[in-house]
Amino acid sequence: MIRSALMNVMTAAVLKAGRGLKRDFGEVEQLQVSVKGPGDFVTAADRRAEKVLFEELSRARPGYGFVLEESGVVEGPDKSHTWHVDPLDGTTNFLHGIPVFGISVGLEREGQVVAGVVYNPAVDDMFIAERGQGAYLNNRRLRVAARRQLTDCVIGCGIPHLGKRGHDQWLDEARRVMGKVSNLRRMGAAALDLCYVAAGRTDGYWERDIKTWDMAAGLCLVREAGGFVTDCGGGSAMLEHGSVCCGNEVVQPALLALVR
Repeated sequence: MIRSALMNVMTAAVLKAGRGLKRDFGEVEQLQVSVKGPGDFVTAADRRAEKVLFEELSRARPGYGFVLEESGVVEGPDKSHTWHVDPLDGTTNFLHGIPVFGISVGLEREGQVVAGVVYNPAVDDMFIAERGQGAYLNNRRLRVAARRQLTDCVIGCGIPHLGKRGHDQWLDEARRVMGKVSNLRRMGAAALDLCYVAAGRTDGYWERDIKTWDMAAGLCLVREAGGFVTDCGGGSAMLEHGSVCCGNEVVQPALLALVR
């Protein structure tokens, strides 16, 4: 594990927010049988988690700015540091009682993501990474998978949801990728998709039109696990362009060639 002061701050914040989400997830599972459904309840759970994260991180690092999924941009006097926070990535999974969701917190310093934490309270998976310190799942060091043939690979992806642009483009990309790989997986939480690549659970991942709070932490995890990451155009502007393509040194360029 990483024992730095920064990582202690980040993990403490997500654990505190995670306790509330774990409790709320248990309630959501019961609400599935109601006519009204759990939609309003989940929105409230999301906002409660964000409030906890904002308060804890602000107290520990006063002056840092925020990019928050629910509350937007909060400027801080320290312009060199920005937290990218998603209090509940995988809301649809959470809404349906599927235990694949997480809290994602990434720290950007002078334009570079230097630390990331992604926590799934449903199964108690804590993914952490800090620049130059490696990536870990709980106490286990992470490395990306070593597969080198696309035909052996399982590739993660995002699918545009209802009301989101890019359906035709995704269908075209998926058709090309499916013709070359073992299979595709869609987890429904971009932060965890990136963590699964870092952990070697999947061999690569691509997605377009995602927000900084969905990917900032995961980008650090993939890199610290020895992976390669670009945007879907092959550049390094993932946060600016809102797209990502990643894998090991062989899979990433091969996947990029299919989706570029």
